[in-house]
Amino acid sequence: MDETDCMHNITVQYCFPYMNSSCRKEVQTGPAYIFLFIVLLCVSVCTVFLNLLVIISISHFKQLHTPTNLLILSLAVADLLVGLIVMPVNVIGFIDSCWYFGKMGCILFPLITFISMSASLCSLIFIAVDQYIAVCDPLLYSTRVTVCRTSLLIILGWSLCLLYATMYLYFNDHFLQSQISTRCDGECVLVQKYSWVIIDLVFSFLTPCSIILVMYSIIFNTARCQAKAVRAVVNTASYKHGVKVASSSDTKAAKKLGTVVFVYLACWIPFHITSLSVESVTSLSIVWIAFGWLQLINSSMNPLMYAIFYSWFRASTKYIVTGRIFENSSSRFHLFPENF
Repeated sequence: MDETDCMHNITVQYCFPYMNSSCRKEVQTGPAYIFLFIVLLCVSVCTVFLNLLVIISISHFKQLHTPTNLLILSLAVADLLVGLIVMPVNVIGFIDSCWYFGKMGCILFPLITFISMSASLCSLIFIAVDQYIAVCDPLLYSTRVTVCRTSLLIILGWSLCLLYATMYLYFNDHFLQSQISTRCDGECVLVQKYSWVIIDLVFSFLTPCSIILVMYSIIFNTARCQAKAVRAVVNTASYKHGVKVASSSDTKAAKKLGTVVFVYLACWIPFHITSLSVESVTSLSIVWIAFGWLQLINSSMNPLMYAIFYSWFRASTKYIVTGRIFENSSSRFHLFPENF
């Protein structure tokens, strides 16, 4: 080991010691890398746990079988795939440079990654549209948005995500066996054509970002106008009481929508800006790795924003953790406050 390796605490080995065609392995052994490994592993576990709670809650309790919750369920399934498959593989790659899952795994992993990330974004868009209709056209919401239509929309969304992921990898020649691990065993390289980096930027960031920003801007403005209208009506009967209620409602709406938009932009903007200057996803740049994980962490934040702040999620979690979910007729438990 030379002086440079000692400074970076890197031990050079081989991915498959008994194979002559094995790639060299770089294992990060410094205390900082071990700490980050533990932190990222905890993030993966928390992502799986939180999204499983959402999935079990909405699937089990009949009171939660609503169009909006079906969209949250779709989001949780996509984020569960990220926490269950995408994050652990990236955690392993963070410490160990080798690919241990074979050529087929090298083909399937990017496919699963693209589908899960795209489905998560698609679900966020559907939720924004759902909230837009609920706030801006509440009288027709129940007739326009039904469980059946929402289910069909979710199936369509996942199908389009599968089609997009397949096209992306196909046109980047990733499905060709001759392009996988051509140099040595233990390597998985996904080279992106710059034209498809731009296409992905448009379809995976600019378009979803624009739709979400526009929808939530309209929702906030409409909610603020409704709050003013309520304030004006209530003021007629009781000025002091009316101002207090309206201001509280307005503040809560602003905080909730502001959090949704801020977290989404904070998680996705850095990664896509960086992707414009990177042609291969095998880059080991610390900045690239950090922004890539920031994008993945969005799957951890989604259940926090769309479920944990709701009273029904806290109630369902209590039933699940205490084991009451196994009681007879537990699917019909009441999850909402009496004054809901």
